[in-house]
Amino acid sequence: MTRGLYALGRFCVRWRWPVVLAWVIIVVGVGAWAKSAGSQASDSLKLPNTGSQEAVDVLDQRFPAQSNGSSPIVVHSNDKGDLTSPANSAAIAKAVAAAKSSPSVLSAVNPIPAVPPDPVAVTAAAAAGAMLSKDKKTALIPLTLKDSIVVYTVDEAIAIVEKTEAPLDAAGLETAAGGDLGLKATRPASDTSVGIGVAAALVVLLVTFGSAVSMVLPIITAAAGIATGLSIITLLSHVTSVPTAAPTLAVMIGLGVGIDYSLFVLSRHREQIAGGMDLHESIARSVATSGAAVVFAGATVILALCSLALAQIPIVTGLGFMSAVAVVTAMLSAITLLPAAMGILGHRVDSLRLPWLHRRSARAADHDSGGWARWARGIGRHPWPPMLAAVAILLVLSIPTLSMVLGQPDTAAGPKSSDSTRAYDLVAAGFGEGVNGPVIIAAKLTQPKTDDATIEKLSKTIATDKDVVSVAPPLFNAQRTAAVFTVTPKSAPPSQATQDLVERLRSTVIPGATKGTGVTAYVGGATAAYIDIATGIADSLPRMILIVVALSFALLLIAFRSVLVPLQAAFMNLLGVAASYGMLVAVFQWGWATDLIGLQGMVPIVSFVPLMMFAILFGLSMDYEVFLVSHIQEEHEQGADNETAVARGLSRSARVITSAALIMVCVFGSFVLNDDPTVKQFGLGLAFAVAIDATVVRCLLVPALMVIIGKKNWWLPKWMAKILPKASIEGTEYFKRLDAERAAK
Repeated sequence: MTRGLYALGRFCVRWRWPVVLAWVIIVVGVGAWAKSAGSQASDSLKLPNTGSQEAVDVLDQRFPAQSNGSSPIVVHSNDKGDLTSPANSAAIAKAVAAAKSSPSVLSAVNPIPAVPPDPVAVTAAAAAGAMLSKDKKTALIPLTLKDSIVVYTVDEAIAIVEKTEAPLDAAGLETAAGGDLGLKATRPASDTSVGIGVAAALVVLLVTFGSAVSMVLPIITAAAGIATGLSIITLLSHVTSVPTAAPTLAVMIGLGVGIDYSLFVLSRHREQIAGGMDLHESIARSVATSGAAVVFAGATVILALCSLALAQIPIVTGLGFMSAVAVVTAMLSAITLLPAAMGILGHRVDSLRLPWLHRRSARAADHDSGGWARWARGIGRHPWPPMLAAVAILLVLSIPTLSMVLGQPDTAAGPKSSDSTRAYDLVAAGFGEGVNGPVIIAAKLTQPKTDDATIEKLSKTIATDKDVVSVAPPLFNAQRTAAVFTVTPKSAPPSQATQDLVERLRSTVIPGATKGTGVTAYVGGATAAYIDIATGIADSLPRMILIVVALSFALLLIAFRSVLVPLQAAFMNLLGVAASYGMLVAVFQWGWATDLIGLQGMVPIVSFVPLMMFAILFGLSMDYEVFLVSHIQEEHEQGADNETAVARGLSRSARVITSAALIMVCVFGSFVLNDDPTVKQFGLGLAFAVAIDATVVRCLLVPALMVIIGKKNWWLPKWMAKILPKASIEGTEYFKRLDAERAAK
């Protein structure tokens, strides 16, 4: 790999202008293509071999008119009288007619009782007579689309909503689109979090380098990488399932790793030219050395993210693959666009210096007398206290993890300005929170005459449950081979009571009512689907942890030819991830200080957040592990004793590691300002985990443990040494041979 990256670095320097031009063409061209195509991102709640998926399959195969479900347009009257008044009912009738005139709408139901609903097209909620609240101030206009919401673009969804709401808005009524249609019709709000994260990263880079030009370079290369990645993700949404959270998560990860990767390469280049190395040679060697560490760390993140596919949960697989796309483009920009830009700038890469910051940066780079050198020597002399303190900190932070409960996205906790959240609040106030998370019962019938009675019995039995508000009258398909009805819980969709209700229906109520009959019934709907996803993730998490740990162990084993280094890394990475999970539980599940991050009270930990975080964090932690241990190994191979090698390796790498981590913390932490509670969980969880990893783990626990273990750090059984490929991340041996050959000439 060293030879190839060295050649790549030389190529990018020699052909620097064509390389930069190629990147400009890619960013602009792919971006324009993606913009014209639009995004078709949507959340797939499919999960094979689960009750919720069986319910979907029954409707798809036997009851296609109901398979796409419906989304309500919520109508509310504040001071315009009740909705049954002549003026308001006329406006609602016009809205229903407008919706029906849309080529994308299969049916729209008038909620005013004076207008009899179509018994075939009506939804279960409409059949239950639950479209008008008791105070007649809130009503639901259920829209059933001709196709799945996945095939519609954001603009098409907005057009459907605006056409339906126009007569209602003209009458002065409050409106909000709910369900899948409301989520699809929401344009991304202007998000300041990215700008704040980039601004903070600029400050860190300025302090690190003391030069305005060096400060801007990592931002430019990261921006090019993430812009390309986002465009590719948008285009991929037309050929595969892309979750709605994927673009935001891709920006978060791509921006963080993109700046970090560029920082590593640029730091090595500045250090080499300061030592008198030829400019072009320095750029090529930076790509071959620090660039190799970037490729190694990036490949680990990519493999960890792609391994999420083994969980066989479509929404998790989609998030993993799309995040991996962002890492790939960020990595490529760091090893191609950055060296080309450095070649164009030449020695001006260190220009526009701020004298005080530049002198401070130079002093901090002194690996023998700087602050990090003193810190490293202190750990070397007294390793046990820092190691015990680090382990104690991580264990205490990990305690809440034992109480973690996986839940589903909470629409009620979203931004109050969004249509979906306003719709949730209006429905909850008018009908009760359970209406926002109905449970669908889909049944297969084999004996029409007797099965009808079984369905009636089943619906009446469910209606007696203590956590059920109402059960809609069953709807049958024309062939009488399928039936569907809706159960409205008393409690909100993410609540434990609703989860218990779904479990009770599946385990006792439905089997008891259908035993010995020709009816097979399944519990479905979005609420049940998220419960199934949470269960699937809880079952998959231990297996995924084992896979990612084994993968990381194998890569580090090859990279450092040591058994104990990867074992230490696995143990410490697990402690770091557990500590970050503990923080998530304390803040979101327990509600500690949620008002400081723009939330009120407790918010469920979204089921896929811990699994995604584990893959991301285990990959990112490898970045710092490789950077630190490779410097320690380099000192050791040059003849330093173990304590000196650890101290020198830490003092050489700690400044870059902490600067890179601080950038990551700023970028990830800025996403706490995002209105979406799920994005807040990712942002705060990743920022906290990176901060813990770069300080407590890398700058305290790792060096202390390596000093304690001593020479055994590099122990490798002889039989294993024979079969392992010989690899050096930063290509030390390759450059020794290269320098010797050049000297001989």
